[in-house]
Amino acid sequence: MEKFCASLTRYARRPTLEVRVGDVVIGGDRPVRLQSMTNTDTNDTEASAEQVLRIVRAGGEIVRLTAQGRREAANLEHIRRRLDERGCRVPLVADIHFLPSAALEAAEHVEKVRINPGNFNEKGGEFERLLEVCRRRGTALRIGVNHGSLSPSIVDRYGDTTEGMTASAMEFLRRCREAAFDRVVLSVKSSNVRVMVHAYRMLAAAMRSEGMRYPLHLGVTEAGDDREGRIKSAVGIGALLADGLGDTIRVSLTEAPEREIPVARKLVSYFEGREGHAPIPDTDESFYSPYEYRRRVSQPVDGIGGNRPPVVWSEIPAALRETFVEADIRTVGSVPDGKVIVLTTDNLNGVAEQRAAFLKMAKLGKNNPVVIARRYDETDLETLQIKAAADLGMLFLDGFGDGIRIENTGTSIPQQEIDALSLDILQAARVRISKAEYIACPSCGRTLYDIERTLAAIKARTSHLKGVKIGVMGCIVNGPGEMADADYGYVGSGPGRITLYRGRDVVQRNLPQAEALDALVALIRQDGLWHDPE
Repeated sequence: MEKFCASLTRYARRPTLEVRVGDVVIGGDRPVRLQSMTNTDTNDTEASAEQVLRIVRAGGEIVRLTAQGRREAANLEHIRRRLDERGCRVPLVADIHFLPSAALEAAEHVEKVRINPGNFNEKGGEFERLLEVCRRRGTALRIGVNHGSLSPSIVDRYGDTTEGMTASAMEFLRRCREAAFDRVVLSVKSSNVRVMVHAYRMLAAAMRSEGMRYPLHLGVTEAGDDREGRIKSAVGIGALLADGLGDTIRVSLTEAPEREIPVARKLVSYFEGREGHAPIPDTDESFYSPYEYRRRVSQPVDGIGGNRPPVVWSEIPAALRETFVEADIRTVGSVPDGKVIVLTTDNLNGVAEQRAAFLKMAKLGKNNPVVIARRYDETDLETLQIKAAADLGMLFLDGFGDGIRIENTGTSIPQQEIDALSLDILQAARVRISKAEYIACPSCGRTLYDIERTLAAIKARTSHLKGVKIGVMGCIVNGPGEMADADYGYVGSGPGRITLYRGRDVVQRNLPQAEALDALVALIRQDGLWHDPE
């Protein structure tokens, strides 16, 4: 397969076309753009306009609104006009699910339309009609593939896979090229960070093989809230930004949408200026597996490495740590066999240098266990979370590392927060599961209940259930498809009504919300996965 980026050792943004979205340009040599999405009813012009303004004040450069039907799509005209009256020209994006007719309506009123190709008839001409409206109006298009909602024909051919996600995106890109329409942005999102990273890399490689240079919109769907949502997003988005992929991002949090923007800004800012990093020796890329997870084979030493889950530094006895050998890319080859290596870096592009060190070890045939170490000097916990997740997450996603050490010289962050951060990075990378996982949508105008408060209540009852994955979704548009990876689903099915799922199968329909959490707990008990908190 074609390479997904120009170099594993030299940081450079992937070259793309410029795509104009209203007054904002995505791609080319422009900065990575920051986005969010409203969670108001799109039929409520005033509430939607006010929330757009809050997102813009927070630093949002592009704002998306749901348009699940023709009525909502038509009202985008009024929201656009109201914002114009307030002097706000931020580009608006219509988010379309299921109804191509809503996309055709929305394209008349906003600067960009996001469609899911899984909802478009491959032979009905609907997509080509949308391209004609977009061409006439100067409207940009995002082809947004989601892991949980691929078309039946794609699933029949490829299954629910990264190959299927890439094939879906490429099929519609070729149709754009046939129509000579190039005002296109791409995304291939998933709530599973490993799937998301592999899919974006595969899509970038597929586009490169066909001479396509369309910009990429990055995001981890349904990342959740609080620490976990920030870390999960930073692991996935950061892994791609580290290799120069991505032209616009959205950090999807189950919180007020304006709270997403500062997180996105910190993440993007962390990679600015990275082009000036110290040189990293070229490496043998034949030892690298960017499109599927393969754990590096290491020889176990003192309970570290082999097939054991990665360890957190504070779990290792102090006496044992004293036997470890600190090394970087220059010295790692000289460490004796049978020693645990603590892999360090002081390179501005440290994640690439540490990856190159692992590939150097592979070439030399060295299979020492490796603890990946990074040092920071942060006083703000959120900043530490974002930087560490972006630096360390990719390496574990790629199968490297038998342990994690995060050091922070900023004295205001307690060690228990650093330990929790370490475990959350490992969980986001799916290499060590230490607690329940929540696949929670960020809420939008389709949401049928207070999802932020509900997620907090569900976490309070179930967070001790190690390894159980629970999807908390606002409506049936996002569930069950977008919670395809969950063991259980709690999905809005009407005002004040919840439908419960086991996997993708409905268990109970239209429960009153007041009864739904108890019913979810009862379902988990029934399946033998419940235990009381210790």
